[in-house]
Amino acid sequence: MNKRIKVACLSMLLSSAVAGSFQPAWAQISKKPASKTTANAKGATPQFDLPFEKYKLPNGLEVVLHQDKSDPKVAVAIMYHVGSSREKEGRTGFAHFFEHMLFQNSENVGKGNFIKNVNQMGGTFNGGTFTDGTVYYEVVPKDALERILWMESDRMGFFINTVSEWGLENEKQVVKNEKRQRVDNQPYGHTNYVILKNLYPSSHPYNWEVIGSLEDLQNATLADVKEFYEQWYGASNATLVLTGDFESADAKKLIAKYFGELKTKPEVKKLTPQPVKLATTKSVFHVDNFANLPELTMVYPTVEQYHKDSYALSMLGSLLSDGKNSPFERIIVEEKKLAPGASAGQSSAEIAGTFRVRVRAFDKKDLDDVQAAVFAAFDKFEKDGVNEKELERLKIRQETALYNGISSLLNKAFQLAQYNEFAGDPGFAKKDIAMTQAVTAQDIMNVYRKYIKGKPYVMTSFVPKGQEELAVKGAVKAEVVEEKVVAGAEGANTGTEPTTFAKTPSKIDRSKMPELSNNFKFTPPAIWTSQLKNGLKVYGIEQNELPLVQFSIQLKGGMQLDAPSKIGTAALVDAMLMEGTKNKTPQQLEEAIGQLGAFINVSSSSENITISGNTLARNFPQVMKLVEEILLEPRWDEAAFAKAKQAALTQIRQTQANPMAVASLAFNKVLYGDGSRFAYPTAGTTETVQGITLQDLKDYYQKNFSPSIASFQVAGAVKQAEVAKALAGLEQKWAAKNVALPTPVTATAKPAARLYFIDQPEAKQSVIYAGYLAVPVGSPDYAALQAINHKLGAGSASTLFNVLRLQKGYTYGAGSGFSRRPTAPGMFAASSSVRTNVTKESLQTLDEILKTYGTSYTEQDLATTKGALIKETALNYETLGSLVSLLETINTYNLPLDYLKQNESAIQNLSYAQAKSLINNYIDPNKMVYVVVGDAKTQLAGLKDLGLGEPVVLENK
Repeated sequence: MNKRIKVACLSMLLSSAVAGSFQPAWAQISKKPASKTTANAKGATPQFDLPFEKYKLPNGLEVVLHQDKSDPKVAVAIMYHVGSSREKEGRTGFAHFFEHMLFQNSENVGKGNFIKNVNQMGGTFNGGTFTDGTVYYEVVPKDALERILWMESDRMGFFINTVSEWGLENEKQVVKNEKRQRVDNQPYGHTNYVILKNLYPSSHPYNWEVIGSLEDLQNATLADVKEFYEQWYGASNATLVLTGDFESADAKKLIAKYFGELKTKPEVKKLTPQPVKLATTKSVFHVDNFANLPELTMVYPTVEQYHKDSYALSMLGSLLSDGKNSPFERIIVEEKKLAPGASAGQSSAEIAGTFRVRVRAFDKKDLDDVQAAVFAAFDKFEKDGVNEKELERLKIRQETALYNGISSLLNKAFQLAQYNEFAGDPGFAKKDIAMTQAVTAQDIMNVYRKYIKGKPYVMTSFVPKGQEELAVKGAVKAEVVEEKVVAGAEGANTGTEPTTFAKTPSKIDRSKMPELSNNFKFTPPAIWTSQLKNGLKVYGIEQNELPLVQFSIQLKGGMQLDAPSKIGTAALVDAMLMEGTKNKTPQQLEEAIGQLGAFINVSSSSENITISGNTLARNFPQVMKLVEEILLEPRWDEAAFAKAKQAALTQIRQTQANPMAVASLAFNKVLYGDGSRFAYPTAGTTETVQGITLQDLKDYYQKNFSPSIASFQVAGAVKQAEVAKALAGLEQKWAAKNVALPTPVTATAKPAARLYFIDQPEAKQSVIYAGYLAVPVGSPDYAALQAINHKLGAGSASTLFNVLRLQKGYTYGAGSGFSRRPTAPGMFAASSSVRTNVTKESLQTLDEILKTYGTSYTEQDLATTKGALIKETALNYETLGSLVSLLETINTYNLPLDYLKQNESAIQNLSYAQAKSLINNYIDPNKMVYVVVGDAKTQLAGLKDLGLGEPVVLENK
């Protein structure tokens, strides 16, 4: 599939789903439908069928229904065919800004109640804007179907009268904060802006970013909002998709009741393809305030979505950069040793497309050399031709990706909505998949010559401060709008929030919120367990909704078992496990995995190393043979180790450039203390990683890889007996040994101060963390702690979110939560990223919220929390990934198999007096420690009179 659309935002930060790139659901990795495919032989097209019913209301609203009764939930997605491509010059970012406005109010639901209602139902919701469309969605328990349709129809037809100057000005600050957080305060955040300005003429609808400019956002008027609503938010310019556990006849009646009377608006004129051509290559550079490493990006103009060539271009991108046999890997990574990796890919939107090459180089590498290496890789590709085995591998993996992409109701809703709006057919997936499978080697070479070889492109060189010489020679300085950091808050919203507005007539009584039908029931998944003769614990959940299996092998220890001077050893072990086996080179191992259409990866954490995989059920036995080989016969290649070590050092450098990551790591170090292993990132530091040798990895493996401290978790279409058979090799070949795991930490040193500051010069936002080590190892209160935090900081209806974002306009998002560790105290932490010029005010507000939370907490807050958390739990275990995660949690914390039910009972039985006592004990304002990452020149002095003591300035290292 070739659809890749950039999304500007997820309006409500703490919800899940559409992020980064909006794409067909099948292409995403994530469980289930009543869908069909046939077995996929090599290169054969999957016979995929996602049954649906489509019809149109008299007002033009197109409706798509897909029933799936495997979980007691429903997903609703409404996609409007309007994105940033429909904006006017001078009002960039308006489609995205309007998306935000739609969450504020509507005539019958009421101010703030959309957010509040979904949270109280235990559901999730969000919105996303991309170049060509805007999508809104909810996933709720099935008994809330009528309520969610009432709410969405109120936004579609009964919204505009509630919009006020006060609401407009309030939301401007939120959207501007989002831009600062996602773009202005991020390494390489301005790359897309520079590319679009140089690739598309000013008259082209893709000339600007979806997020828009701060100036245009500030200039938005009430008249703009009303005009945009009337022009684009009509029923005839939208698709409504409903997936999940419902009866079609009932759903149709409800949809007709709530949406049927909405007015038809003028027909929207369709945009025609507008691909662009460059007369000559444009090379520009930018000195990035946050980047620590140089980055080269090359962008070629190509074709729009669903164009025949877009499928071959997508395959070209994968063949150039995906895999150990790819030309980019061979030339840029292995031969020239310029970067840890490189990417290439096609991005097709409604009216134009691009082919983008990106290389984030090693420290101090000249981007002229990187550019030359890219062209050398192109030459190698042209000389060698298309690797048929690699092409076959990519096509075979499509079937697994197909099933994973329809593994949730929400993914299916997105797929149906997107195809209906942009291809005119909810079932277009069949053709889309067939077009990909039909791509030939000749097609790929043809598009390479037509769009890439010798063609003009836009090239950007983003370099760290003081390293301008690394930019490609002859590059011209890019025009980038940088916001100045000015001490003091922006002007307050002086408008008055209206309390009344005109009501739009309706044929039905919309004033009452529909009652829940109370037909919601949740049955926790049945878990089976066993133990192999060598001590390996096995946990499983059989689920036959899709022909997939997901699994993990988790080894205890992780970073805790690293030598103190060589933290990062476990992380390098995990990298090396995928670098071939005793009998397979890295390329051969990758090919073997790909020929099975499987996904296998290794990861490490402070307390575990985990080998995980996802595969078609029929291939599970063969995949486990490969896992057995990876686990028991690592290759330990010196050249691969040198490459992995260099990549690790580069990743550490990148982390040091991200303000959010800097704040999180500093917070850990302050709370746990310099002497604690938990004060350091799993990847280690530059100093510790530089001293690690290949022998250190071998020693770690020999000492600490044992089934006696390992567990196997599996979920999917596989029976217990089949799992036992697939694990027979590991049972016979993997001998147990004694591994000395660290003794759990029960106490840590108290931080020396209460306020710490790290300077990030010219930062557009300040990142704030507040908290302390609050959760003892094995605390029996953990479920109840989730309950007492719910009102404070768990989601977009929480107090932190409401005050810091909605009332004050200081931030794009804020939240808090309790975490736990199996071998060390867990923390309570509240965090936010606020605009720089309200750093002090944000800290004061946060401190006040924490101090008054216990006294302001009501019995109604607890009752609301109980209802929401019980349903949230029920909605959380839909995908195979979530089921494997459940099994890992049970094993990690030695929990009973019915722990979900026990958690439910703990929450249900929590009294108000107990809740108040827990708040006083676990959310203690006097124990809070604060870490701030921001611009010291304008903000540090003002923090000295907060009553938190003299700020201690830390280095970013």
